[in-house]
Amino acid sequence: MLEQVAVNSRDPELRQRAMQNIYLQGQMRGLRIGIGQFASVAPALTKERREIYDAEHGTALPGRPVRSEGDDPTSDVAVNEAYDYSGDTYEFYLDVLARRSVDGQGLELDSSVHYGRDYDNAFWNGQQMVYGDGDGVLFNRFTKCLDVVGHELTHGVTQYTARLAYHDQPGALNESISDVFGSLVKQYHEKQTADQADWLIGQGLLVLKPGANRTALRSMKAPGTAYDDPTTIGKDPQPANMKDYHHGTSDNGGVHINSGIPNHAFYLAATALGGYAWDTAGRIWYEVLTTRLEPESSFPDFASATTAAAEAYGARAKQAVAEAWKAVGL
Repeated sequence: MLEQVAVNSRDPELRQRAMQNIYLQGQMRGLRIGIGQFASVAPALTKERREIYDAEHGTALPGRPVRSEGDDPTSDVAVNEAYDYSGDTYEFYLDVLARRSVDGQGLELDSSVHYGRDYDNAFWNGQQMVYGDGDGVLFNRFTKCLDVVGHELTHGVTQYTARLAYHDQPGALNESISDVFGSLVKQYHEKQTADQADWLIGQGLLVLKPGANRTALRSMKAPGTAYDDPTTIGKDPQPANMKDYHHGTSDNGGVHINSGIPNHAFYLAATALGGYAWDTAGRIWYEVLTTRLEPESSFPDFASATTAAAEAYGARAKQAVAEAWKAVGL
């Protein structure tokens, strides 16, 4: 999206800010990839541990400690959201999938808020969470949405399991898996069934603007419809089907764009099965993520693996997963 702002925005200040943020993201993504290559299992912890830091608008991490596990809420909403939502994500993985934290061994969940100035992103850097405050023009604070927090922490889960490469189809799977489990974290917290969920990622993160659609970052239900604002962020470019697959080199080969295809497949499978999406579809996706993927796995690899894994849940589950992939052109 920031690449679109850098190209489409008629505001030179917004373009410049987008380019600065893209530069910082590139640095941090490189750090995450580097750390991920040497990911090791930390000593097991049996209890949840969270530590929140204030970067105080700088870029040195982690910053000043402001809230530890068990502390009362502070007066800073970003601190409290980072604390609460990382806890909600931890709870989902433990309660539903019997996984302790992102590494499976109870890794302490550290978070730094107020990173940089007008920084338009949140990210897992391979060791901890980092949140910008947004610029107030395009984005609100990045601690605001539980599914965004769940999405980024799931990059940590992928780092410790499949280690999917961050380019082209494996990169799009990396992003899609984070969207899937980010959405499931929110659905679990809200106790929503598949038909009750909005299937939006980051609803409320974009600053509303009269005459423009700024609903969310992505829609798993209807990829390509989450936003449309020609003067700044452009139109949501996500495809829902392989016939519209993005073949360009931008966005690391379309990792945030083509993720709409496997996202939509999960939505179709989950809604076909009904009930709570984490009960069957979520468990199938998790099994494949943690036991059946390689760093360079493709969309067809993932489709085949999830269909095979669905057999353990019965003929109806296997049919729902197979038909979902067929519906998106795989």
